Amino acid sequence: MMGKVAVAGISLILVVGVIIGVIATVSRGGDSSDNKNGGLATGMKAVETLCGPADFKDVCMKTLSPIAQKNGNATPKDLLQATFEATMEEVKKAVDKSAELAKGVTNSTYDKMSIDDCKEVMEYAIYELNKAIRKVSNSEMHTLGQVEGDLKTWLSAVLAYKSSCIDDIMNPEMKKSMEDGLSRTNQHTNNAISIVDEISKILSKINVTVPDVKQISQQLNHTSRRLLNSDVELDKDGYPSWFSAADRKLLAGRNAQLVPNVVVALDGSGQFKSINQALAAYPKNHRGRFIIYVKAGVYREYVTVPLNAVNVYMYGDGPRKTVVTGNRNVALAKYTTKDCGTFTVIGDGFVAKSMGFLNTAGPEGHQAVALRVSSDFSAFYNCRIDANQDTLYYNAKRSFYKNCVISGTVDFIFGMGTALIQNSKIIARLGNMGQFNALTADGRDTPKVNTGVVIQNCQIVPEARLIPQRFVKKSYLGRPWKPYSRTMIMESVIGDFIRPEGWFPWEEKKNVPVHIDTCEYREYGNRGPGANTNGRVKWRGYQAVTDRKVAQQYTAVPLMDGGRWIPATGGQVTLGLRY
Repeated sequence: MMGKVAVAGISLILVVGVIIGVIATVSRGGDSSDNKNGGLATGMKAVETLCGPADFKDVCMKTLSPIAQKNGNATPKDLLQATFEATMEEVKKAVDKSAELAKGVTNSTYDKMSIDDCKEVMEYAIYELNKAIRKVSNSEMHTLGQVEGDLKTWLSAVLAYKSSCIDDIMNPEMKKSMEDGLSRTNQHTNNAISIVDEISKILSKINVTVPDVKQISQQLNHTSRRLLNSDVELDKDGYPSWFSAADRKLLAGRNAQLVPNVVVALDGSGQFKSINQALAAYPKNHRGRFIIYVKAGVYREYVTVPLNAVNVYMYGDGPRKTVVTGNRNVALAKYTTKDCGTFTVIGDGFVAKSMGFLNTAGPEGHQAVALRVSSDFSAFYNCRIDANQDTLYYNAKRSFYKNCVISGTVDFIFGMGTALIQNSKIIARLGNMGQFNALTADGRDTPKVNTGVVIQNCQIVPEARLIPQRFVKKSYLGRPWKPYSRTMIMESVIGDFIRPEGWFPWEEKKNVPVHIDTCEYREYGNRGPGANTNGRVKWRGYQAVTDRKVAQQYTAVPLMDGGRWIPATGGQVTLGLRY
């Protein structure tokens, strides 16, 4: 067995040479002579190959050609890292631009808030790019295809933060200035996504496969190993080495009583009376789950789980007993969409269980977020998320929702990340006169990323107040917020209140609905009186899926690599199709 592993290791070393050969062949377009291209070095051939499908090819060539000219043997890994670093420089310029614009704001609280938000989210973008750079640096070239999902998630987060910045600016001059400042960031980020795609295609073309690390480790009886797509060290039982006994019981699904690190209670029976105080006690360089028990009560505070607070596990006494509530909104209170959220999660690896998140602004407040999630590998179990417009904001990265209740009116499940909602109740509420209901409004703005929202095995129903008016008040499954908006409703029960056409265009320009040809709206295997697709919209971007293999592309594993991380959040997940 050891001999086989050694041979596999040698073979993987040879892969690098094979990749260079494939790149050379692709670059020559099948010509056997290098003289036709003036004897281009391998590095320049790699540049031409990787930049070929880029959306902004001239920017790509200008960025990477100097790298190849300096190092004729530059590998795709070298070029990918250089692309990330160039993107980083552009993001830093955008941060400086936001700081410059902030100095010119003197008489508008909202303008200052929106520009400060730009600075904040672009600093988050720097954090994501640093993760990508480290991941590439620590990976061998033949394994880059295996980290494609992570790299594209982090790059899509950069695009999401860019959009969040621009979307919240209302001042026309400031918006134009910030759009100009972020244009190069957009170009470099899209190019980086294209290069990740191209490298993965090259590796696939030469059929690179890497042995399953878990299987090999078990066979060799190693006492530790690394996850294929993670930097986390695992022990012989498959858990991260820093996991405590409570973590192991949690992930094993045992009904053990968790021992919280801190307790929050309004009556003073815990260490803290507010959730923010508990989060402020998060230890520096903490390893493992940081468990916060929030006792029953109505917590009137605006909570943020900060970037440095990773792997926080927060649980309450029930979604109607432990409730976090606020009423910030855009229309009346003049907050940005980003800042109006009652509960915001930034730190990766966040898990919430048995809690309620509420925004009571009402339909008059327009955008009024109850929960904003920018946390990768985050999960919510048995939670209530209630508001009107823009209830759940899956802002960026990967998040999972199970056995939850989500209610609202306009675009109440929206965002630019990747969200999977399973076994939950989606409730449309009765809004103001003249308002319609749209369950979803996804914000994907490039077809090269795997973001979007999937609603699987859920109940889509009207609230009691809406029932008498459900055929008068128009309700839709969603509308395309951005050009490549991506939404799948599958294996769910859809009530009769959903309009026969199912979907609604975002807006019209010159009397022509936008995004209806480029969006990716799908339905599969739904039941109930509202599931009949015969009267659905005739958009090019809409499809009633009948092929099971097509539907499987929207399940947990291909959508968000869910098999790797969702079980580790302590809950159950349907990894494939249910029926």
